[in-house]
Amino acid sequence: MSTALIHRYLQPHIEEALLDTPVVLVNGPRQAGKTTLVRQFAGPERTYFTLDDPATLAVAKQDPVGFVRALDAAVIDEVQRAPELLLSIKLAVDRDRRPGRFLLTGSANVMTLPRVADSLAGRIEILALLPLAGCEVQGSSGRWLDAVFSGDMPRAPDDSAQREIGPALVQRVLRGGYPQMLARATPRRREAWMAQYVDTLIQRDVRDIAALEKLDRLPRLLAALANMSGRLCNFAQLAGQIGLDNKTAEKYLGVFEQMFLLRRVPQWSGNALSRLVKSPKLQFVDSGLLCSLLGLNEDLVLRQRPHLGAVLESHVYGELLKLSGWAQSDYRVSTFRTTAQAEVDFVLENRKRAQKLLADWLGRIGMAYKVESANDPFFVGEFRKQAAFQNAFQLKYEIRALLPFKDDTLAIGSYNYHQDFFGRHLNIILPNGKPAHTGCVAFGLERLAYAFLSQFGVESAAWPELIRDEIE
Repeated sequence: MSTALIHRYLQPHIEEALLDTPVVLVNGPRQAGKTTLVRQFAGPERTYFTLDDPATLAVAKQDPVGFVRALDAAVIDEVQRAPELLLSIKLAVDRDRRPGRFLLTGSANVMTLPRVADSLAGRIEILALLPLAGCEVQGSSGRWLDAVFSGDMPRAPDDSAQREIGPALVQRVLRGGYPQMLARATPRRREAWMAQYVDTLIQRDVRDIAALEKLDRLPRLLAALANMSGRLCNFAQLAGQIGLDNKTAEKYLGVFEQMFLLRRVPQWSGNALSRLVKSPKLQFVDSGLLCSLLGLNEDLVLRQRPHLGAVLESHVYGELLKLSGWAQSDYRVSTFRTTAQAEVDFVLENRKRAQKLLADWLGRIGMAYKVESANDPFFVGEFRKQAAFQNAFQLKYEIRALLPFKDDTLAIGSYNYHQDFFGRHLNIILPNGKPAHTGCVAFGLERLAYAFLSQFGVESAAWPELIRDEIE
């Protein structure tokens, strides 16, 4: 299939960032489509350069200040190949802070370099472009995360022909999202491209970002990481497989993270949850790359279905990352596991909205308070599991007002998010036919009054103006 004209859902975010930010960096793995995307922003007013061109790279490295000084505005592709340019860009931007001056791409995370991160603070916006998402290929909305958190849970198509199940799902997972993988018609051609891709990463791109002594170990390390995908990181085991010490193995893994090939997914943790396993879980960003490293093909996966588990989990993780990249809210993807092996593959959270509503309301009153996760007191005995679940996923927040004279706090109210529990059990149905998601905010008026008087005293002259106006 042709992927040249596929609309990338990150494009509007780049356009928006260029309107108010001097430097915009589009980060992502090599061959994810960054060049095709940013060249759309090049033209007479913003010249395009690529540091994959040897002559351009040589000039940029020899005289980064002179290279940047000659530019009014530019698109600079593969900037990780000459990170010294970023300090020169900082100087240019300090002289002229017009928005949209520099649009950069990087196939490695140059912002992990301390001097670079510090120098560009407040001058740069960083966006991630990963391989193609399923919604980009299909042309669907790509708003799944926003829909879920608004209570509008999407449903699978009624037409079975539109559903990706069985062999169609396996093919999607095996291909992944790299445009060149989608452009090749046969598994043999896709396998050949991916083999060349991995070889280029190891033989050339790694050298751009790290001085590694044992480059010959990298193919074995990448294969070992592929076999660890979907599992907790165990550096002792990993190091033993490839003949490295733990610290070196972790350092080399960090290089692959810098290249956006994989990530360590953090364990979710809440305030009062003490039984979590803290080790992160390893996930590859693209399932096609993972399948290639594992030597999987459609016939093998269909005959031996257990092979599908880890790579399907990787595929889902990659899709969640992509969707979060252009979502309206700031979503975080983590994983959840207890020492008793209770596990949730992925936890999605967007707690800012609920806490902002509470902050706005209490801020208007002028009270000092804090918000922390809690669980309902009636979840005891046989309902302890419900309490643990409620606390773990922060479905309940407790609002605690400060008591200055006791150096303590007092619970004055709470916010509860019920998901669709009451919608289903009380038959509260939305116009679209789906159960409503519900929530409630409750305050104990006596407790609220007690905390208020503790903070402001009994003399109304000392009370916040908003309260005085209400009672007069």
